Amino acid sequence: MKELSLNILDIAENSVKAGASLTKIKIDEDEDRLTLTITDDGCGMTAEVLKSVTDPFYTTRTTRKVGMGIPLLKLEAEMTGGKLEIASRHEGEYPDSHGTEVKAVFNKKHIDFTPLGDISESIATLIQGHPETDFLFIHSIEGKHIALDTREIKRILDGVPINSYEVINWIKEYLNEQYS
Repeated sequence: MKELSLNILDIAENSVKAGASLTKIKIDEDEDRLTLTITDDGCGMTAEVLKSVTDPFYTTRTTRKVGMGIPLLKLEAEMTGGKLEIASRHEGEYPDSHGTEVKAVFNKKHIDFTPLGDISESIATLIQGHPETDFLFIHSIEGKHIALDTREIKRILDGVPINSYEVINWIKEYLNEQYS
């Protein structure tokens, strides 16, 4: 993918499909390294699925025979000298503490580092498309913290739909202001 924000969108969509009520997207960034961690409380993966998830010819989808999201993220991280780690606890084995964590580490100074892209737009797209799911977004850049928690926004909105046009525009502006 041309931007990491699109990878984030893809992985977070997997969390929603896994039934997550909360998806946490955390980016820790310094001069040399970017670490992306996406954690959810979805159904998790069995050990068998976890072993196969980085194979591009493995997918749980029925609409196509390949799944490129995780394999592409792994390739993009490894091309920079980084790595991808996935941990998951399936609800069948862990009924009270299931979910998945995807962690990718990138060397930002490597020529093959994929730029972050328009993260504000990706976060807003997730919220707009999945108003029933909560998202916690935190981006730490050398001491500066950009954050958004849909649980707080929903409390303030008091019944106004979080995916309404005005609220989504406000979310984009709010995130963009934090980046400036």
